[in-house]
Amino acid sequence: MAVLPAGAPASAADGAEQLQARTFMLAPAAAVPSLKELRAGGGAQLVVGVDSHGEAPTTPQEVVGPAASYGVKATTPAAVASGRQAVAASFMSPAAVSYPEPARGVTLDECKRNLAGASQVFVKSRFAVCTGLKVTTVWEKQNGAVGTSSYTVYVRGTVPKEADRTVYFDYDVTDFTAVGSTGVSGLKIGLKGDVAQDWPAAATPVVGKTLPVTKTWLEMQSSPHYTHSVRYAPGQGTGAGAADVIAAVYQPAVTSTLPAGWVGESPKTGKPFMFAPRWDAASYLRNSTGAGNPANKGGAAFSMIATLEYSSAPAAPEKAVAEHIKQAFANPKATKPLNALKNVPGDTIQEPLHRLFLDTKRHDRNRAVAVRECKRYWGANYTDGGKECDEFPFASTYEGSAVEEYDPHVEKNNFSVLPVPGAENGAAGTLLRGFYNNNRIIDGLEDGFIVKIS
Repeated sequence: MAVLPAGAPASAADGAEQLQARTFMLAPAAAVPSLKELRAGGGAQLVVGVDSHGEAPTTPQEVVGPAASYGVKATTPAAVASGRQAVAASFMSPAAVSYPEPARGVTLDECKRNLAGASQVFVKSRFAVCTGLKVTTVWEKQNGAVGTSSYTVYVRGTVPKEADRTVYFDYDVTDFTAVGSTGVSGLKIGLKGDVAQDWPAAATPVVGKTLPVTKTWLEMQSSPHYTHSVRYAPGQGTGAGAADVIAAVYQPAVTSTLPAGWVGESPKTGKPFMFAPRWDAASYLRNSTGAGNPANKGGAAFSMIATLEYSSAPAAPEKAVAEHIKQAFANPKATKPLNALKNVPGDTIQEPLHRLFLDTKRHDRNRAVAVRECKRYWGANYTDGGKECDEFPFASTYEGSAVEEYDPHVEKNNFSVLPVPGAENGAAGTLLRGFYNNNRIIDGLEDGFIVKIS
């Protein structure tokens, strides 16, 4: 936890009063003590929040792929937007079941609202995320604190267009406050954004020239917004199925430099939570040809675990499947096949599901094992009345029913099957395929998603 000292008296050379300043890099919602509290502290330390230095977290829990191993992972989950309202809207026309398109923009106000609690990252979708950092300075003279100042930098990462591989990062410097006697008129604020690492390392990005930028406190108040861009051209990535995957770490940084005459750590740099953009040109996802422009084929997203939302509401076309999955999560030991140690994955970011697309034999084997178990428990006539064998985890995931045949280390029979109405099973499959495509879920263990039932 970071602390703001009330300020012990400083020795002054030649009898002159020494000016000191202490700068703290904090979470956007961190509580900052008032000048009155600092003066009353008598040198006591006041805990105010997480100071972004040393081994402070820089990587969101929800990051998947190569970037997940970069930096220090957070212990607090990101604030995650729910797609429930958008999904529910699709049920108004059961004849045209479709999964909603994810959001591709996030406003500054949305970012502020969702970072007002403990979370330091907000995930609106795999195409719209944000983070932030509060910079607070305590200004002191020989007799203790004489002033405080603070500003907050919010950084929003977005992929506005599916058919454009450009990722944009919008920086906003906001909430300037200064109380008491301070040196803010000479304080300098620096903004920077770097591609700290990429995979493969030989891939070369095209990075916008807007950053870095350094301005005084007053100049930044007058011009507080900057947009930075990063783009990788196709043909530089790796992966089967013409995936052409490039992963990267984009690290924002904020630097605060004290004015002349003030003593303290300067410049001091804080790093908000990093972003993990990813580019692909997978042949099985949309815009795989670039619509006639090969230089723009594929798309970009953020390597965050996505959430597939199914509804068990009475009018939901996939209701029976949603209820089956809900039971598999809540009471797995009661599902078929029987297994007293069953713990079905897919409901937490620690145990996500992974899309299986390229290995059609494994997909078919998943399906065959599921059907075998439906026949075993409900007989060969389980299809009577138009029912189908529903399996979870899905046959289109590496965690599907045949996983034990491919991975000897997994628990046996760690899946669930249940006959459900064919129409509802079909609707769930349509929603799943739309979810995969809309969210650019790629085949393999370097991507992932979870399932939530509303």
